[in-house]
Amino acid sequence: MSVPSITLGRVAAEFPEHGEGPRLSLVAPVYDEEDNLRPLVLSVHEALQDLGTWELILVDDGSRDGSAALIRALAEEDQRVVGAFFEQNCGQTAAMGVGLQLARGDIIVTLDADLQNDPADIPGMLAVLADHDAVVGYRQKRNDNWLRRISSRIANRVRNWISRDSIRDTGCSLKLFRAEAIQSLPLFEGLHRFFPTLLRYHGFSVLEHPVSHRPRVAGVSKYGVLNRAWRAFKDLLAVRWMHGRVIRVPLVEVSARPRR
Repeated sequence: MSVPSITLGRVAAEFPEHGEGPRLSLVAPVYDEEDNLRPLVLSVHEALQDLGTWELILVDDGSRDGSAALIRALAEEDQRVVGAFFEQNCGQTAAMGVGLQLARGDIIVTLDADLQNDPADIPGMLAVLADHDAVVGYRQKRNDNWLRRISSRIANRVRNWISRDSIRDTGCSLKLFRAEAIQSLPLFEGLHRFFPTLLRYHGFSVLEHPVSHRPRVAGVSKYGVLNRAWRAFKDLLAVRWMHGRVIRVPLVEVSARPRR
């Protein structure tokens, strides 16, 4: 039987509440990462042991390996692990969006499930959040081949030039957001790459912070240089259009009688 589709705006209503809300929610899209999931959960446990309550939301994006079954097993073993499952592959923005809708924490962290993002960087990002609305990571030392590093550097410069922003590493998935900020953004396919820029367009404060980048030890990358360049460029043009259409109101004062 086919599962009816739902829009991202309806996701939270479709899923039952799963206990009392944690302080911190981690969101990781998953696509064929079976060998990385248990090490990911273990590394999150180790990194967050002194940070109070947390949850790890693993969104299976139609994996073809044993990722979905393993996520279910991990959720049975640990009540802090939450699984969400797609009938078919829908893409990283959709998986990220569902995770953001399901997140119950006041602070939401996004990261990849391939272990290249290190959860040990999260406490340092929390420490500098202060009055900001988001802290986004930039990879100090890329553990990728030379072609990926060069293409990423060029892509970052083009994106910043067109979007009129100055984010150093748009491709780094390790990002920390206040829930009310990131959950206020409407989501469209491909725009997960531009979360920091979109937040700045809407007046939120975004801080950049150096993070580590580990080599992939299991599984294979789902992205190449050529298979996302044209799509990313079209997404960038949409973001640039949004920059010119943001409503900016010079509000000076709100006057009203006191409410009883």
